[in-house]
Amino acid sequence: MSQSQAMTYGRVAGLDQPVSRLVQGCTGISSARAEETFALLDGVYALGCNAFDTAHVYGGGDSERILGRWINERGLRDKVVVIDKGAHHSGDRNRTTPCDITVDLMDNLARLKTDYVDLWLLHRDDPGVPVGPIVETLNEHKAAGRIRAFGGSNWSARRIAEANEYADAHGLTGFAASSPNLSLAVALDVPWNGCVSITGVAGADDRRWYAESQLPVFSWSSLAGGFCTGRFTRDNVAAMTEGFDQRLCECYASEENFARLDWASRVAAETGMEISQIALAWVFGQGLNVFALTACQTPEEMAHNIRALHLALPDDAPG
Repeated sequence: MSQSQAMTYGRVAGLDQPVSRLVQGCTGISSARAEETFALLDGVYALGCNAFDTAHVYGGGDSERILGRWINERGLRDKVVVIDKGAHHSGDRNRTTPCDITVDLMDNLARLKTDYVDLWLLHRDDPGVPVGPIVETLNEHKAAGRIRAFGGSNWSARRIAEANEYADAHGLTGFAASSPNLSLAVALDVPWNGCVSITGVAGADDRRWYAESQLPVFSWSSLAGGFCTGRFTRDNVAAMTEGFDQRLCECYASEENFARLDWASRVAAETGMEISQIALAWVFGQGLNVFALTACQTPEEMAHNIRALHLALPDDAPG
């Protein structure tokens, strides 16, 4: 890969190694497809991707197990950044509690077969729960060496700021990162309960806070689950009546978003790129300290996405 198409990196407080700006999402990897999974992870790592995102709830823990197996068999533990998540709510109750944080983290470590997670994120928030005990519990695990840095996934900027204010006031370490949704497409509805997006008018205040603070933003579903690939059009959404495609249409099939895709299509034609690359470049063009999560299914998709890191967009990009 030429220098102009090389992976780029950023820093997260608490981590010694730089973190690739593109993060491989591990929702779809599987022990049942171990050979295919290893080939995918080998391929994206060879392209410079050193960050891998998983979670306690992905595949009932199988995502963590196969990711840990790959890391350990390849001898890469000190060369990769493992991003793991826990304390996701269940169907019965909210689980943003010190007890659930500890239980899930210990499961994470056992499944990955590692002593520590580089960046551990609370998968959901419960705004009714005080931040103090949460921050204290995470600091205890950091002091014990189980996590190097921590943050929140699907936390509002206000709650992140509240947690960090508590940490500052009590001489503790605060949240080092946040993982909301950010994509070219503005969500009409959230794809899963408890999601937080910072795209569109509703997310403007949060985006401003992230731009000012430069707290690292690990944007999940950076291509809106595939809506921002050009596969969805005004003409075919009515036929998308099954599975996740139907849910994506419910979340993103608006005239505003099709107008955004029209813009991306025009810029793609002018630059010789593809719509998905323009949409990903848009995420990196928001003035935030962004690391984008994309669940590439092949190394070729990662190489395709890397090109978006080096693309300058015209001034008429939608806000």
